[in-house]
Amino acid sequence: MDLSIIVVNYNTKQLTLDCIRSVFSSATSLNYEVILVDNASTDGTIEAVRERHPEVLTLANTRNVGFSKANNQGMEIASGRYILLLNSDTIVEEHTLETMVRYMDEHADVGASGCKLVLPNGSLDEACKRGFPTPLASFYYAFGFSKLFPNHPKFNQYKLIHLAPDQTYEVDCLVGAFMLVRREVIDRIGGLDEEFFMYGEDIDWCYRIKEAGWRIMYHPATTVIHYKGASSRRKPFKIVYEFHRAMWLFHRKHYVKKYNFIVNGLVYFGIWTKFLMALTKNSLKNII
Repeated sequence: MDLSIIVVNYNTKQLTLDCIRSVFSSATSLNYEVILVDNASTDGTIEAVRERHPEVLTLANTRNVGFSKANNQGMEIASGRYILLLNSDTIVEEHTLETMVRYMDEHADVGASGCKLVLPNGSLDEACKRGFPTPLASFYYAFGFSKLFPNHPKFNQYKLIHLAPDQTYEVDCLVGAFMLVRREVIDRIGGLDEEFFMYGEDIDWCYRIKEAGWRIMYHPATTVIHYKGASSRRKPFKIVYEFHRAMWLFHRKHYVKKYNFIVNGLVYFGIWTKFLMALTKNSLKNII
């Protein structure tokens, strides 16, 4: 098996069906499998997929176990030389699978790769090529320096918006919406850290991949549409909470021992201040 494609679903029935349809419309000679892991959806996704695409391997959880654990469940039964994490809210191009696997076959030192992701309006999903969120990089991003100086590398260490989106280069981390990982990498470092319920698990995985000596490449030779944020204006508390908890987890896991207590204190203060501001903004949207 060349490729195992893992799609995690949680009440995104139509998006998931469209995603799987785009995969099976691929023009490729690859031997691949699609694994759908459903996190206890109530919208009939599993039934619809089993009816329309019986060739898809399906796992139905009885509760929402989170993005990391669900992907790990898929990896446990996957048999491909490569594992592709593919969000349910994505649409792949006809040659995406062939292009990315060929690139990995030609570059044996690359542990993971990602392609160009665009939003429905055609703009770049900036999360598809990022640097690690060090305290300094996070400071420049959070306080708008990256927007003030979009072409300056110093102030764009996180989103890397100063780098051309149509060129191939090595990056620190990709986005879990489309992340192609070599089987040997997973055998060596393990799967996603399940302490991350959702958000941050992709950055953590990339950090561990690079620590193990593998390169991570952004390769925009093909494009994937990412229907990011295709939900309501108001985000549930769980999403807001997990987004900010992921920041805290990542810093605690990888950076807390590298910085003094003053820097660590400022980082934690900034994370939870941002969390409270996000909750306030969310509440105002609900009122409006």
